[in-house]
Amino acid sequence: MSLLGKNISVVGGGIGGLTAALALRARGAKVTVLEQAPAITEVGAGIQVSPNGFAVIKALGLGDAFRAVAVQGQAVELRDYRASKPVARLDLGLLPDDQPYFFVHRADLVDLLAEAAREAGIKLRLLQNVETVHPGPIPEIQLANGARTKTDIVVGADGLHSCVRKVLNGTIAPFFTRQVAWRATIPNDLNHPPVARVHMAPKRHMVSYPLRGGQLINLVMVQERMGWADEGWMHEDDPDNLRAAFADFGGEAAQMLARVDKVGLWGLFRHPVAPNWTAENTAILGDAAHPTLPFMAQGAVMAMEDAWVLADALAKADDTASGLAAYQSRRIDRATKVIDTASGNAWKYHLSFPPVRFGAHLGLRAVSRLAPKRLLQQFDWIYRHDVTQQD
Repeated sequence: MSLLGKNISVVGGGIGGLTAALALRARGAKVTVLEQAPAITEVGAGIQVSPNGFAVIKALGLGDAFRAVAVQGQAVELRDYRASKPVARLDLGLLPDDQPYFFVHRADLVDLLAEAAREAGIKLRLLQNVETVHPGPIPEIQLANGARTKTDIVVGADGLHSCVRKVLNGTIAPFFTRQVAWRATIPNDLNHPPVARVHMAPKRHMVSYPLRGGQLINLVMVQERMGWADEGWMHEDDPDNLRAAFADFGGEAAQMLARVDKVGLWGLFRHPVAPNWTAENTAILGDAAHPTLPFMAQGAVMAMEDAWVLADALAKADDTASGLAAYQSRRIDRATKVIDTASGNAWKYHLSFPPVRFGAHLGLRAVSRLAPKRLLQQFDWIYRHDVTQQD
């Protein structure tokens, strides 16, 4: 099916929505992005872009521009919390040269995608608060101010609280995982190398890695607890509450925590993968279709993979209906597997029973020293998957 001249409206101007807009535009569609914010921007801080995500960025022609704003990762290190002593190391240098791993500020990636969208002739419409959509032969988008607009295809890339997802699937309440997360950035005056460090403690862990040419350090701290914060990105907390929760962390972890002067807190919820990703001339992607916990660093990357496959499936199909069906068929098993892996990953960092914790760390040290490729190869099914090369 030719997308040449097709009018496609993308609801949401985040990473997934902008990637979809670019992939669809590259295949000839006329694309409009509807973003409710007053500017195309991104809250939060750092994300990790593994090789499977970079494959999409590169296929969009943005590989060199992305490298200019990102930090290429050299390793992932697992460390004990008490003195930040190393437990194991995944050497990212063992990845093939054409499959690099990066750390990047969300805002820098969004800026890059938005600028590319403008240059490609994609319309970016701001202050567009979409209330609902009406799938059909000619789908309609209804704004909160009562305005309505018709289009050929609607793509819902409107995130965790997606209105498009509700239309396709109804409302399904998420459940609290009994985990909360803090997020902060601090100046990199500790010479943090281009490495993601996971400081593991009983019922808690802390992740750190550099951003913006090594000028900043991105911090994510996760704690298991019964009390919970409202789901979302924009809840500020007192840094002293964070430090109290991680008061027994030592070494460089303690030094980084001491430098936090502003921090956000949110509860971590698990959502089921949406059973319906499509309806008549309507689709969802990314968090709108399959929200994921942050324990495999694949949320943004899965959205980029979805975006590419959606555009590819539509372009290769005989009609829109079969293209949308192919899109969900090609994506749902992989997305579900990644999400299930992320959901089951946190306990590995949070071991509490001393003999189990000691034995697990001893085993990790041995594998890291004697068979370093084994640690990394367990993720080949994620990292070496390239949607831009799939039929």
